Amino acid sequence: MLSRRLMLPLLIIAAIILLPLVLLSIAVILTYPTLPSLESLTDYHPKIPLRIYSQEGALLGEFGEERRALIKIGNVPDLMKEAILAAEDDRFYQHGGVDYAGVVRAAISNFTSGGAKQGASTITMQVARNFFLTKEKTLSRKFNEVLLAFKIENTLPKDAILELYINQIYLGQRAYGFAAASQVYFGKPLSALTIPEFAMLAGLPKAPSSYNPIVNPKRAKLRQLYVLRRMHQLGYINDADYKLAQIERLDTHHSSESSTHADYVTEMVRSEMFEKFGDATYTQGFKVYTTIKQLDQNAAYVAVRKGVLDYDRRHGYRGPESFAELHDDFSDEHLEDALQDVSESGDLIPAIVVASTNRSLTAYARGGERIELQGDVLRFAERSLGNRSPLNQRIRIGSIIRLQKDEKDVWQISQLPQVEAAFVSGNPKDGAIYSLIGGFDFNKNQFNHITQAWRQPGSSFKPFIYSAALEKGLTPATVINDAPLEFDATQTGSEPWQPKNYEGTYDGPMRMRQALMKSKNLVSIRILQSITPQYAQDYVTKFGFDANRIPPYLTMALGAGLVTPMQLLTGYSVFANGGFKVTPYFINRIEDARGNILSQASPIIAGNGAEQVIDTRNAFTMVNMMQDVVKHGTAIRAMSLGRQDLAGKTGTTSDAIDAWFCGFQPTLVGISWIGFDQPHSLGDHETGGGAALPIWMAYMDKALKNVPEAAYTPPDGIVSVRIDDAGHRDESGTRTEYFYEENVPSAIISPETDAVTPQPDVIKDQLF
Repeated sequence: MLSRRLMLPLLIIAAIILLPLVLLSIAVILTYPTLPSLESLTDYHPKIPLRIYSQEGALLGEFGEERRALIKIGNVPDLMKEAILAAEDDRFYQHGGVDYAGVVRAAISNFTSGGAKQGASTITMQVARNFFLTKEKTLSRKFNEVLLAFKIENTLPKDAILELYINQIYLGQRAYGFAAASQVYFGKPLSALTIPEFAMLAGLPKAPSSYNPIVNPKRAKLRQLYVLRRMHQLGYINDADYKLAQIERLDTHHSSESSTHADYVTEMVRSEMFEKFGDATYTQGFKVYTTIKQLDQNAAYVAVRKGVLDYDRRHGYRGPESFAELHDDFSDEHLEDALQDVSESGDLIPAIVVASTNRSLTAYARGGERIELQGDVLRFAERSLGNRSPLNQRIRIGSIIRLQKDEKDVWQISQLPQVEAAFVSGNPKDGAIYSLIGGFDFNKNQFNHITQAWRQPGSSFKPFIYSAALEKGLTPATVINDAPLEFDATQTGSEPWQPKNYEGTYDGPMRMRQALMKSKNLVSIRILQSITPQYAQDYVTKFGFDANRIPPYLTMALGAGLVTPMQLLTGYSVFANGGFKVTPYFINRIEDARGNILSQASPIIAGNGAEQVIDTRNAFTMVNMMQDVVKHGTAIRAMSLGRQDLAGKTGTTSDAIDAWFCGFQPTLVGISWIGFDQPHSLGDHETGGGAALPIWMAYMDKALKNVPEAAYTPPDGIVSVRIDDAGHRDESGTRTEYFYEENVPSAIISPETDAVTPQPDVIKDQLF
């Protein structure tokens, strides 16, 4: 037996040894019941953003604080899982929530390295922390983390825990989970990644900001190499793959955003979704599939940008955007700081001038490239070089300018335009919107000119007046006098008016077809006088225009009312589809996060349920006349596209404040507009045919590339009559004219009177 003298010290030692264990047991007993429920793990519903897609399924944009994309563990590539285990917890499938061997290994490493270099958190512990705990470094938080890890391990299988980790972990750039990060950093799904890309992503959880390959590529590379080395050591990759992965270059540039510029469209979708679902729009993982075609949207974006910049270059360089004091510090760091607050705008790269003479300049472009310009590329801005120009227009050291590469990949000086433009296209058969560009740069101006801008349509409105005239008995062969007119205020609704043709000349009597082809203002006014403004106002509402924005005055003939480009798309679709009104739409279907369809568009099709608003014969005749506008008239430039099935109408308002081209082919309608937000003249000689038509042409050239040329067949009730060049009825004539069968003239046009013999119930005097 032990003596009492030895018993006391042993009891004290035992107490010292056992007391912490007792206290730990008490802490576990008291704390474990207070741990949070694991419902958020077993019924996992993370915040998933609204995602918006094109027809083809290409991502156009997303809205939400967190970028997420859920993926089942069975769909995660093995190499992705192995890269994660190599980087974070290679004994994940062996331990029970806490890796004791890992704790010992980390402790030894930290002791020998003289500081805390390694952690011992397992994947399960990270799941516990990310779902239930803060990241504060306290003993109580770590204690709760360990207990939660045990609870999680006792509740969920290993694969389920790993799936939660893969979907929940924050990886930088607002990306949560590896599936979202794959799209954000590399622009492709996990299944398409390479070994070095797997390793790059697997290195992010440790410190997403430090190892972000976009922001810190050098640090990210070092972390990637560590992960690759661990994968090799653990036997996940062989020697050859390891060596190749170490040297493979990764391109993460521009992959964090959609490659399709559809900001105005996605904002329209967001607004519609918020009206339906409120704040849930941004968290429930709704997927919206639009009618937008990716090729069409990209073509429209490029066409609008080019059209605006071409216009801008025609009107000269306005001088540097702003000025920065460099204080003789030309280091990259200082120059980047000087450019920090300068906005991005597509391919218009902000740069700061570091050297300048009359014949050359050197500029530092954002991102680090120093660019020297000389010779012809300076011609656009030559008046701002040297000391000849005013100080606020002079390019000197410190000037903030814009640089852009031309079609030959050569840098040139450019500038942010002041003018705006917009373009929309769609299917005339069902109203599906294929492309929509609401302005030059959404980041600069969020105002959507397609849906929100009420502008005067100018001569692009004339086809609707001519269509009304056909219903009143006029024909394409009706002769109308192109001669001066004067009106007082009672006739115009405002003030006395003496309208003129654009070119300022008058051609006398001409056929209605020729008048539309040449966009003769005085002929349009005489037509409106004949059919009356009140009749025309009521008639144009058939095409979707608002009567209260189209006052019943003679100025209506020249497009003095107010319309939106979207309304013009609806109106011109009536001509293109044979006389039916279809409603434009841009959302095809909405799905929830599980892929269940919440709504599906059911468009009413022209000829199959859509309301017929004008006679099919009227539509055919107007299309035929507008084909001549393209073939022989104000839009003849469009013939360079090499197609015979294009039709449309140019539009230029008074003082060239708005310029339009509205044109179509049986499968596609496009509306192009250019003008200033604060209305003022686009300048001398700027017309719809010169400023807006090139945008339309650039789009159509790509959108119709593989579309067969269409033929227009006269419908029943249309009679073709041969006429000569002067418009006289002549069976051996060189031209064909189309008439409603009830309006076919019974006599030839008289060369003495230039009048058509009247028909019953037809306007008596057809020479105005």
